Amino acid sequence: MTTVAVSPGISQTASALRRLYFVRAAFAIVWALVTIATAKEIGPLTVVLFVLYPLFDVGAAIYDLRSSRSAGSPTLLYVNIAVSLLAAIGLGAAAASGIPAMLRVWGAWAIVAGLVQLIVGVTRRTMGGQWPMIISGGISVLAGGSFIAAAGADNPALTNAAGYAIPGAIFFLIAAFRLGRSAKGN
Repeated sequence: MTTVAVSPGISQTASALRRLYFVRAAFAIVWALVTIATAKEIGPLTVVLFVLYPLFDVGAAIYDLRSSRSAGSPTLLYVNIAVSLLAAIGLGAAAASGIPAMLRVWGAWAIVAGLVQLIVGVTRRTMGGQWPMIISGGISVLAGGSFIAAAGADNPALTNAAGYAIPGAIFFLIAAFRLGRSAKGN
């Protein structure tokens, strides 16, 4: 196995991203399980959960910005923050119109956030551990399209949208483990 020397700045960034990815994975799994169990219809808890997910994404992007100033493109993280804030607001408003409207907003958010994740992952390839994020971003784009299509189904449901968080959690875990070597500085 070849050992690659990693600069201290990349090592610190990789360590911070690794912690972030573990937290994001845990949040996504818990969120998905609670949301799948409660998202049979639109109620106050369902709306709060669907608004909470993009707001958590905002917090994660802010943490990412503060901990990895030199890695990747901070502009894209700002875009992610703006898009996720808009998604949270949009989901809250869409809830009044029903499940199809929520699925359309959720799908649009998944597409745009997936594109941002894909691009951020590509710009951080030199750090290592970013391939799972690149793949996850691509899957998010495809999933977003499927949510928008599902909004036009005869009996649209939010449970599939809630299940969307589980593959993301798996990819965050894979990326966190892959970043382990970079975080150790070798």
